Amino acid sequence: MKKLGEHAIVIGAGMSGLLAARVLSDFYTIVTVLERDAFPAADTPRKGVPQGRHTHGLLARGSAVLEEFFPGYNSEVIAQSGGLIGDVANDVVWIGRNVRLANGASDLIGLLASRPVLEGHLRRRLMRLPNVRAIDNCTVRGLATDPVRRRVTGVRTYIEGKPEETVNADLVVDATGRGASSAAWLEELGYPPPANEKVEIGISYMTRTYRRRPTDLDGKQGIVIAGSAPHWRNGVMLAQESDSWIVSAGGYLGDDAPDDDEGFLAYLATLPTMEIHDVVASAEPLSDYRRYRYASNLRRRYEKLARFPENYLVFGDAICSFNPVYGQGMTVAAEEALALQRCLQPGSNDLARRFFRAAAKIVDIPWDIAVGNDLRHPLVEGARPLMLRFINWYIGKLHLAATRDSTLATSFLKVVNLMMPPSSLLSPAVAMRVWQGNRRRVLSVPSPAIEAARRNGASS
Repeated sequence: MKKLGEHAIVIGAGMSGLLAARVLSDFYTIVTVLERDAFPAADTPRKGVPQGRHTHGLLARGSAVLEEFFPGYNSEVIAQSGGLIGDVANDVVWIGRNVRLANGASDLIGLLASRPVLEGHLRRRLMRLPNVRAIDNCTVRGLATDPVRRRVTGVRTYIEGKPEETVNADLVVDATGRGASSAAWLEELGYPPPANEKVEIGISYMTRTYRRRPTDLDGKQGIVIAGSAPHWRNGVMLAQESDSWIVSAGGYLGDDAPDDDEGFLAYLATLPTMEIHDVVASAEPLSDYRRYRYASNLRRRYEKLARFPENYLVFGDAICSFNPVYGQGMTVAAEEALALQRCLQPGSNDLARRFFRAAAKIVDIPWDIAVGNDLRHPLVEGARPLMLRFINWYIGKLHLAATRDSTLATSFLKVVNLMMPPSSLLSPAVAMRVWQGNRRRVLSVPSPAIEAARRNGASS
């Protein structure tokens, strides 16, 4: 491919930054990744990734894109670190709206491994490229600019014990995540910051790892439980490397799971199924309890800015971060990497405007999925237009029909895995299956906690 410049800098060595660097390596002579953390010697959690100790899995679309950029990545994670690959629709139990979706064979192949393993393998693969280098323990304090030509010319970096240094670049990409400084840096340069969209959800979840036994969960690789009335609590248990389970459970708006054995088990017993509870009750713990809090879905509307400096981009969670229970972040970053690749192919002219518009179209779908589902909770504040209310009603009917229809369940999971747009669920063929399925008896999930809540509600 034609080189567009001598040097590109990516700020941040998380999954987003590594993917951005991989794309840039095809268009710039040298790519430098700057990371404020120290890279761990082994695949262990690091300070700059607060979710690194919590549940992760790579959706089918994300797994496919990483394989495209790094051929053999999935098999490498499995062979070298004990990750697992499986059929998302058949090897995982999915429970939503208090019903269980029917399992069935599909072409949705996902990758299960801890966040440190996923990131560690990606970083090592990237570092094998001859024109990519990484500098850790390096803090970026701001942008270097040419105010006359209205362009970014590099970054100001600081490494402890050394004087601040300006590193020149033809392109700078901010991939530092939700807490990115780009908006503040833009204001310092006289540019307006992007407008923010925020939906407060107050999600908190507790995570612990356990020894995994072959008979657990009838041999399935995981279970995902979406929060619904009456308790609105989420739960997930996914197989990980080293014969382990990672288990997370939590709720909205401060409904925290306890960090003691008795309290955690009692909390798990309020989920729409006892399956996670029953595994945890007899499993060997492999870690302490860890809590993670997430205040809001946050989207920064860079695509709506009329002015933006040349030679600068914002990427990944620095553009939009979603409720983590939906597991979309890494896959959205992978899709944005593909969009960046397409935007760079014709050249770097007007790159920011073209990329931010492309990224906005990518973000629209997972944003609508996450926010639309969060707004089902009656105490989550936000607009609920008629179309959103209809979609949530329709998805509820789809879930009921999908308790017996694995084809319908797979159609839904293709949307969840970002393989198909939500509009695909409104096609005549799918709508007919929804209608037919709602004429049959629903296979509900037996839950003592939910039945008790319903009885109490009926008697009050």
